[in-house]
Amino acid sequence: MASAPAHADVKAGVDAWAQGNFKAAVDEWRPLAIKGDADAQFNLAQAYKLGRGVPTDLALAEEWYRKAALQGHVPAQDNYGLALFQNGRRADAVPWLEKSAARGEPRAQLVYGTMLFNGDGVAKDWVRAYALLTRSSAAGLAQGSQTLAQMDLYIPLDVRQKGIALARQYETDARYAAAPEVAGPRSIRPAELPASSVAGRDVTPPGIAAARPVRSAASAPATSAPPSPSAGSITLSFGGKGWRVQFGAFRDDGNARRLWQQLSGRVGALAGLQPYFVRAGAITRLQAGTVRSSGDAARICADVRAKAAGTPCVPIAP
Repeated sequence: MASAPAHADVKAGVDAWAQGNFKAAVDEWRPLAIKGDADAQFNLAQAYKLGRGVPTDLALAEEWYRKAALQGHVPAQDNYGLALFQNGRRADAVPWLEKSAARGEPRAQLVYGTMLFNGDGVAKDWVRAYALLTRSSAAGLAQGSQTLAQMDLYIPLDVRQKGIALARQYETDARYAAAPEVAGPRSIRPAELPASSVAGRDVTPPGIAAARPVRSAASAPATSAPPSPSAGSITLSFGGKGWRVQFGAFRDDGNARRLWQQLSGRVGALAGLQPYFVRAGAITRLQAGTVRSSGDAARICADVRAKAAGTPCVPIAP
């Protein structure tokens, strides 16, 4: 009986938030958060993270996420792990990210998968890395798709195949459900993350730069603009000089060559660039280059998207 008024007040804050009255929402949640209500703590963290009803304060957001996470609040756990990673506390972030990735949270899969690829604070495991990035990409996270395309250029085919098989298991085991921006009472049980049968090759690969993860629909408002490519971009280095841009992967080499003919005739930014038809197992990746910087590659991709809508374009680091 004592919890009912608290939940009603949390809901009153959620209603105020939905109406754009953020200060009123914060005023509803703050006393409840101080008393230990996990939903109010998570919602207050969201307010500080987004700067709604209060000044943006990422340190306070992290602390309120922590309080709710320690009470088992699943969306708070997801956001707390990401906040720890963003603040450079990677050892502390690992157990939270791993649990979130096991549930199927696409941002955690991106970040934890990248760490597994690099051996960054965890044992290197390319199969798990590829499996997690496959799931992050399938969930619609654009940065997950970009990073997966970069991994495709480096990870051997047999390892990628094992990663795809493991990704299917992750899909079956996942317990993730996208949370609203602010929350009422919820209960989501985590799933264990199975280990892969093959770890990363015993070589030192070119690194994927650690990045600030982007927000997914689980935490970002539907009306917010997507993050810019420079905010948390992840790149994979490979042999060769200069930057390239990649337009896709094709089972039929002829399709890659036909697409290049179409693009080179329509997109002025491609003038003077050399096409590369990169074989990777049974597929051909269409790339063009080289250019001097990531900025040049990004501008080329912007021109491609403007003049050939629907054609993917991903900068590839040297």
